[in-house]
Amino acid sequence: MQPARQVTTENPGMVALPGGVFRMGSAHYYPEEQPVHNVRVDPFWIDRTPVTNAEFARFVAATGHVTVAERAPRAEDYPGALPHMLRAGSLVFTPPPGPVPMELGYWWQFVFGADWRHPLGPDSDIDGLDDHPVVHVAADDAEAYAAWAGKRLPTEAEWEYAARGGLDGADYAWGEFLAPMGHVLANYWQGRFPWENTLDDGFARTSPVGHFPANGYGLVDMIGNTWEWTSDWYRDHHPANAQKACCVPTNPRGGNREESADGRDAAHIPRRVLKGGSHLCAPNYCQRYRPAARYPHAVDTSTSHIGFRCVADDSVKG
Repeated sequence: MQPARQVTTENPGMVALPGGVFRMGSAHYYPEEQPVHNVRVDPFWIDRTPVTNAEFARFVAATGHVTVAERAPRAEDYPGALPHMLRAGSLVFTPPPGPVPMELGYWWQFVFGADWRHPLGPDSDIDGLDDHPVVHVAADDAEAYAAWAGKRLPTEAEWEYAARGGLDGADYAWGEFLAPMGHVLANYWQGRFPWENTLDDGFARTSPVGHFPANGYGLVDMIGNTWEWTSDWYRDHHPANAQKACCVPTNPRGGNREESADGRDAAHIPRRVLKGGSHLCAPNYCQRYRPAARYPHAVDTSTSHIGFRCVADDSVKG
């Protein structure tokens, strides 16, 4: 597999990837990652880091964009919603004091006034966090930033290809072991989630982008730190592997908007694929700090552990 091209003045802050065929998915972890199948992606550029608070602040200053978390939900969009909950806010991870049943409601709290500027609630701020990934961004916010920057969100296939860094089929972005020789190589949870965090990686929440080693393509934070939005609608499995080389799909897309919604949700909100895991993924819960891992997330919902990065179509003729 070819090495990534170097960042140039044409796309500062981005890395150009050569494209090619790789094995997408995993047969060893969660059902939605199956089956493993060959995929071809064209060359493309990708941000070396997730979008940071400082970068998102420049976008907001230039456009006046108001994020989804900063707007009060409309009652007509959420049948059955309690009136007192129709206020601006976002989901914030709130660790319980001790062991709890492994159900999301025990550690996620909807906090009024939580948004990208106030990641833990209205009394918090992002002072000193300019180089941390922006969080509390919904899918529309990420797409608005990408359009302003002249870029787009990656497809799931592009994202996974980039995260693998040339290690086709490896479990992790750096090889076959989570912590080789005891070295923690990404921001994920150490200890018994959700109540005991031993902080072996040095961070209780997000970390500065680039604090941990880059992968083989020179990309940082593809694993852990924050989940990242993709442009693909979620479906609960991958397509079957093509039986002939001539039939390997090129630049595949995921499911469709309508079928991506969770049937148990009265509002029928469509869901996109998230990739990469976050600082809340742990060996005892959500082992999704891997390139093949994927997770469905409602497009209208922001949290304290979801960010994004952008891609651009290749324009360099090598």
